[in-house]
Amino acid sequence: MTFIAPLTTTEAGPEVAATLKAVKTQIGTVPNLYATLAKAPAALNGLLRINEVLAAGTLNASEREIVALAVSQANTCHYCLSAHTLLGKNTGLTIEDTLKARSAGGNTARAAAIAAFAVAVVENRGHVALHDLKQYEAVGLSERDLLEIIANVAATTLTNYANNVAGTELDFPAVAVEVAA
Repeated sequence: MTFIAPLTTTEAGPEVAATLKAVKTQIGTVPNLYATLAKAPAALNGLLRINEVLAAGTLNASEREIVALAVSQANTCHYCLSAHTLLGKNTGLTIEDTLKARSAGGNTARAAAIAAFAVAVVENRGHVALHDLKQYEAVGLSERDLLEIIANVAATTLTNYANNVAGTELDFPAVAVEVAA
């Protein structure tokens, strides 16, 4: 059930309307998440900016989607699971890849480490054991990778919490929240 409804274009002031228009120009639509966050322009602009900066980082688009899927599963965000399943497909992830990411795994050691580390950050509120950090390092995650994964966890957590509180209506093909064993 929707608690915070998306902002309509007629309700948006000129600055917010311009931001939403830019989103539509860039991705072809204004997802309900962005229209909902538009009610707090600082939140919307912050999310857009961090995503822009993270896109220029060392994690590629598929790896960022692995983080988003793993974190969205950990935070049980139906909206983000649905959105990132589709977005992941657009970056080359298969349905099998998305399900593995949601289960803190992956088809490669690097993908599995990215997903597992992202979940560990969420579940342990950033207190990841040194033993585990050394295991992630052993499969090739650099300090830079770990810090970028944390930044992606933060961005995804923002969207998860916003959607979970707002009850954002799905505008992506729905996926089940539960991952089949």
